[in-house]
Order: sequence, then structure tokens, then C-alpha cells
Amino acid sequence: MIMSEPIQNRYEFVILFDVENGNPNGDPDADNMPRIDPETGLGLVTDVCLKRKIRNYVETVKEDEPGFRIYIKKRVPLNRSDNEAFEKVGIENAAELAVKDKKKFNQLLKEANKNNDIDRVIRDYMCSKFYDIRTFGAVMTTMVKGALNCGQVRGPVQLGFAHSVDPVIPREVSITRVAITTEADAANKSNEMGKKYIVPYGLYRCEGYVSANLARKTTGFSEADLQLFWDAVINMFEHDRSAARGQMAVRKLIIFKHSSELGDAPAHKLFDLIEVNKNDNVTVPRSYSDYTVTVNESDLPTGVSYEQRD
Repeated sequence: MIMSEPIQNRYEFVILFDVENGNPNGDPDADNMPRIDPETGLGLVTDVCLKRKIRNYVETVKEDEPGFRIYIKKRVPLNRSDNEAFEKVGIENAAELAVKDKKKFNQLLKEANKNNDIDRVIRDYMCSKFYDIRTFGAVMTTMVKGALNCGQVRGPVQLGFAHSVDPVIPREVSITRVAITTEADAANKSNEMGKKYIVPYGLYRCEGYVSANLARKTTGFSEADLQLFWDAVINMFEHDRSAARGQMAVRKLIIFKHSSELGDAPAHKLFDLIEVNKNDNVTVPRSYSDYTVTVNESDLPTGVSYEQRD
């Protein structure tokens, strides 16, 4: 059962966040260096990285409150959560059965699906229990193996990659530590060398979308879910500190709200209304105050309103 009425308005939004002396999103294929677009020199932060921080915030403030659990969670196998939904339709240990005895699994699915609504029942169950499925959607592994349509749920909230407003130049910083790894090394040296990568400063821009149409048709993403999402965006770095990431902060969240479910203007026209420019006397930006953010209100399409949150 979906928790409450889904949202009725489409949204687009822009997140502006910055990093100082930190690595906002390391690339494991490049020795964990900050991600860079090699053609433009702009820094990149993946959508997956930002969604992780949003999930972490929701988990922190809700603490597994009913309806607000997190599906994509560290050290929790996806199949363990999938099993809960199958138990709802009378299939025990579905994850194990789908692998070891697929014939029996499919037979049980057929018996459970006498009314041809098993997809809906399982989908609605998972959406009602897990906030991140209601929000971002999910690919549920056991359900995909069972050839169920609900194995892939498109979420109403989607994020693009964030990119820095100006090119960034990552720096490799040498460090030392006095804790020696082995006894043999301790006999020959008093410290060890290491390195870490940082971006001295970078202001990043991420664009996102909220589909009321998908909320109504698939996950039931509600107004309460939406307000929690905005709170999570604003605070996504506040409870996720680490020495490697330096000082990170969301500086501004700009939200465009349409008057209808399907919207009143193309998303790109709304994104084009937002300009982020270096101030005239700034050559190398080193703080958020080195930029000016403007929204061209005069060209705001009919039926669209906007707000800014800091």
C-alpha cells in the first residue's frame, strides 16, 4: 500500500555545491584522483555519489522508521530485502530458490499470480517500505531473475552528473605517517610516505528532475517524500564529513515548480535561466563569494514558479 497521495506537480532543480581542499568524488580507475572531463578540464561528480549522500541523510534522520528504510545499503544484500516482498505473496526464500531451483520458483510465481497482479503487489510493497525506491527507483535483482516487470522501477527523481563551473586542477599532496605497516619496515624507517589528491576549490552545478507522472504511475512519491528530499539535498554533506573530502557545502538549491503534472515548459529552458559567473576581479576562484548567481526571472515561462534555498 502506497503511504499517501503522490505529488501533483512537476519540478526541475539545480544544486550548487562547492569543495575546498578536498576530493569530491574520486575515480577508482585513475588512482582515486578527482574526476575530470579531459576535454574541458571541468570537474565531475557522478549522480551515484550524490544519491549515496542523500540516502545516508535519510537513513540518519529517519533511522529505519517504517516507510523510510533504505534499499541500496552498505553490507545489506539486495536479495534479503527482495525476499520480504515475495513473502507478501506467499513465496519463502525467493532469492535462494530463484538461483537453485528456477523451475520451482517460476511455478510458485505462476500460482501466486492467479489474478495477474503480482507485479503490482510486489512493486507497491517495495515502494511503500523503501524511501530510495520511491524516490530514485531500483533494479531488484531477484525480481529480474523471476522475469517480473516490477524488478525494474523507474523513480520520479533523477539527477545528472555535476560539473564544475570552471576548470579545476587537482593537486597531489604528499603526506607522511608515523605508524609503520610491518615489523620489518619498523627496523629500517621511522615513517612512511603517502599521497592524497585534492581540488583546491571548485563550485559544482548539478541539474535534476522530479516527474509527478512517474510518481503517480509507479512509486507513489508524495509531498512529504519531496520535502524530505529537499532537506536531504541541502544537508547531504553535513553528516558525511571526511578528511579526504575536505570542506564541502551545498550553497544553493534552486527549485522550479510547474503548475501541472506534465509541466509547462521544457527543462532546458528553465536551466538556461540560471547563470553562474565569476566576479569581474576574480582570476582564480577560491571561494563561493568569488561567484555571482542570477536567475533571469523576466523570462520565467507562464505556469512555472521558482524558489531558492540556501
